[in-house]
Amino acid sequence: MAIVQHLQQAVIESLGKLYGSTFTEKDFQINQTKPEFEGDYAVVMFALVKQLKKSPDAIGNELGEHLTANYPQYFSAYNIIKGFLNLTVSDKYWQDVLLKNYENTVYGRKPSNGQRVVIEYSSPNTNKPLHLGHLRNNFLGWSTAEILKANGYEIIKTCIANDRGIHICKSMISWLEFANGATPQSTGIKGDHFVGDYYVMFGDVQKKQMAELMEKGMSKEEAEKEAPIMKAAQQMLIDWEAGKPDVMELWRRMNSWVYEGFDITYQRIGTDFDKVYYESETYILGKKLVEQGLQKGVFFQKEDGSVWIDLTADGLDEKIVQRRDGTSVYITQDIGLAVEKYEQYKYDQSIYVVADEQNYHFKVLKLICQKLGLPSADGIYHLSYGMVELPTGRMKTREGTVVDADDLVEEIVKVVEKHTEELGKVEGFTATELKELYDTIGLGALKFYLLRVDPKKRMIFNPEESIDIHGYTGPFVQYSYARIKSILRKEGVDANFKLEGSPLLKHEKDIVVMLEQYPGIIAQAAEEHNPSVIASFAFQLAQAFNSFYNVHSIANAENEEKKQLRLRLAVMTSNVLKSAMHLLGARVPERM
Repeated sequence: MAIVQHLQQAVIESLGKLYGSTFTEKDFQINQTKPEFEGDYAVVMFALVKQLKKSPDAIGNELGEHLTANYPQYFSAYNIIKGFLNLTVSDKYWQDVLLKNYENTVYGRKPSNGQRVVIEYSSPNTNKPLHLGHLRNNFLGWSTAEILKANGYEIIKTCIANDRGIHICKSMISWLEFANGATPQSTGIKGDHFVGDYYVMFGDVQKKQMAELMEKGMSKEEAEKEAPIMKAAQQMLIDWEAGKPDVMELWRRMNSWVYEGFDITYQRIGTDFDKVYYESETYILGKKLVEQGLQKGVFFQKEDGSVWIDLTADGLDEKIVQRRDGTSVYITQDIGLAVEKYEQYKYDQSIYVVADEQNYHFKVLKLICQKLGLPSADGIYHLSYGMVELPTGRMKTREGTVVDADDLVEEIVKVVEKHTEELGKVEGFTATELKELYDTIGLGALKFYLLRVDPKKRMIFNPEESIDIHGYTGPFVQYSYARIKSILRKEGVDANFKLEGSPLLKHEKDIVVMLEQYPGIIAQAAEEHNPSVIASFAFQLAQAFNSFYNVHSIANAENEEKKQLRLRLAVMTSNVLKSAMHLLGARVPERM
């Protein structure tokens, strides 16, 4: 239990003994004491005034006396300031936290809670390579999975490959029209990039054809539908759903190129999955569920043959679940996938890591699943996140303005290499070690930067800012870790030395207080599905250690007691920094 929980329990017990009533944690608040006041934690008295018919100061004094007298293992002193009971936690408590946990490399992790969570992330379209937005998605999904795992959940990491639909047919038609049989192998282009080039080409041709049709008097909307290349793609989608052999062969071939490319990217950025689903398989189950929904009256059919659900009574509107030509829409396959996941894993929660542009979609998905009476419905949770934008504005694939994930990773690593060499910090490293170091710093910078922002917020990505070793960045945390490891290589902990419990100095105590909060930080990040909580904590802990080390020497400490205490502080800080960075998917270098 953390000190805040001990404090809550002690306050409840003390109030009961002092005033003969039953109290709960809802009857008072506990905050950290403000820096300008003496103490560690403050109990707010105001909510107790009406019930106890005493002034806040009177309650505070009685409670403070009782807590320090009866719980000396926790509290050593108290003071009252304007209705706040400020309690000083005993040095012995903080030292016990340090001595019990400084060598614990899994500190903060909880045992199994028996609950299973399926988390879906990445979920790319097989018509283009991964881009900057996909990186935020991948990092957010992987990190959330690890944070939940650290809190005792059984985690199944999944991905849905959006491998069918009109967008896939656009790349296929474009390749048929313009490739002249070219392949990734014949051109030397990575498979996902190769196919993506033809998707961009489709957009260019469609624009040209639209302009010609608009010159003849068509509206923009009409021209978009009537452009010959668009009509060819729509026909190909119909042929695909009908299983036309030559279309299926081309589809399988082009998808295989993309999957080969994706695998290279996933390996590079450290993304993995326990299960990959394919929309081409799940949409079939979705179509069956649409038929069942029609029979149950959950869905209705319009005159043109399209199938819809009316959600106006739920504050939404009508939503199409199947086109008039019988082809599926996204929601169709998502209904099928929800059922397939539940039947396979019997999950307690199913998390979808998808951008906030799809907030409406997931409201509809959950409602439809509930109205169909599916057991998968109540566990559906949309982890909505804001889009990543560039200083120049929003990315658009069809216009070729996306920041490609592969290119971005390589660029960040190259910038790290350049900065490191300029600083002259490459002595003593082999070429292999340097390559690993640049990768560690570069990917750590990228992951930390994209995860340090609350997922709900949109963000602007600034590559130069992400690698600033003095800023709120991954490299700052990594450097702090490497600095501590350097200290520990020179000065090892004497495990046989017994600390006598000398008073903690301010900077020493600041670090132990933060370290004691780490299990609660992991729990908060899991509850909020928010890795930025971990990033913020790691940065603040690194700052606290640097402040401590700038004031207090370890090697030349005042005495052996202080030296051994500070070495234990260093060990525990390094373990927690490494653990926190792992939860963000980032590695930490032993030397930097």
